[in-house]
Amino acid sequence: MTFAPDIAEVAPASARTVLEIDLDAIAANWRDLAARAAPAECAGVVKADGYGLGLAEVAPTLATAGCQTFFVATLDEAHRLRDVLPDTTIYVLDGLLPVTVNDCVFHNLRPVLSSFADVEEWTRECREAEISHPAAVHVDTGMTRLGLNRDDIQRLTATPDILSPFVPSLVMSHLACADTPEHPLNAAQNAAFQSVRDAFPKSPLSLANSAATLSNPAMSYDLVRPGIALYGGLALAEPPNPMRPTVRYHGRILQTQTVAAGTSVGYGATFETQRMTRLATIATGYADGYLRTSVPADRATGPMVAFAGNLAPIVGRISMDLVTVDVTDIDDQHARRGGWATLIGDKTSVDDVAEAAGTIGYEILTRISSRTHRIYHPAKTDAATMD
Repeated sequence: MTFAPDIAEVAPASARTVLEIDLDAIAANWRDLAARAAPAECAGVVKADGYGLGLAEVAPTLATAGCQTFFVATLDEAHRLRDVLPDTTIYVLDGLLPVTVNDCVFHNLRPVLSSFADVEEWTRECREAEISHPAAVHVDTGMTRLGLNRDDIQRLTATPDILSPFVPSLVMSHLACADTPEHPLNAAQNAAFQSVRDAFPKSPLSLANSAATLSNPAMSYDLVRPGIALYGGLALAEPPNPMRPTVRYHGRILQTQTVAAGTSVGYGATFETQRMTRLATIATGYADGYLRTSVPADRATGPMVAFAGNLAPIVGRISMDLVTVDVTDIDDQHARRGGWATLIGDKTSVDDVAEAAGTIGYEILTRISSRTHRIYHPAKTDAATMD
């Protein structure tokens, strides 16, 4: 791990929340996934600003590790990625929007065509411009979200002239239940995906996300598209998580105080002390991305927070800028005004916080706000240090 041994030594004096991001762990996670998927290519999904960790920092780290193909959601994300990686392959999951065809061609971006109308529009552009610019074709095998359906595929097969101006550079689909490997829909989607192969005999295939890359090598095909696993999140419904953690999230302690038994804490007075209690108020709240639902209305306490490795519970409701922690059992030197508490990392993972909030690690990472100061720890470049 390359996290700072003492966040107080590296945090700016004005910082109230700090997110440490271990780029070496992200690179190591990609290498792990690439080894599992081989001989298939391992891409990197860096949408939503690299899952909240910084596209401009994460993408070059992955490229240095060996990643050559990237997926983003939006055209704006694709432009940002093209600025930092001018020569890499970039797929845009949103596909085509009005008047974006020329933009994709000009910036050498590959739209993911998810409807028959998308395919027709792209074909028309290629034919009129007398080019064969690459694009992906997305087929729906059971997610029922985006993608060409069975009737669309039959129309393409019946009218091969539609695809004559270009050969899809990738044919892909998306699994709905890959995080639960035993779910019957996984096998059904895989079978449906195999059934469309004949319609695209010259195109590489991609089905596996993080969970399928970890659990089902048969779904690797020609390219896998891991996302959350790159960032250390739990991809499969059941632990253990084989990926390295990539973040630690810290909040500064603004105040400590000792209160009597029977004292209510926070909005709604949902928590009441049962003993003489020492409380620490930390400069972190839902405006920083620490979800209010992490302490549900029907519970008095929430996730554990670490003070020099010693755990204590959040008590009372989380407010916009603050959380309160019961530090009665924490040594005063570890929970003191101006010091730091670790809300993610040090025994409390991003998925622990997500479970408490009734959500998933993806949401926790992507909601960490811009007012949180970020510290990047670089990836090691010496081959001898690589996992």
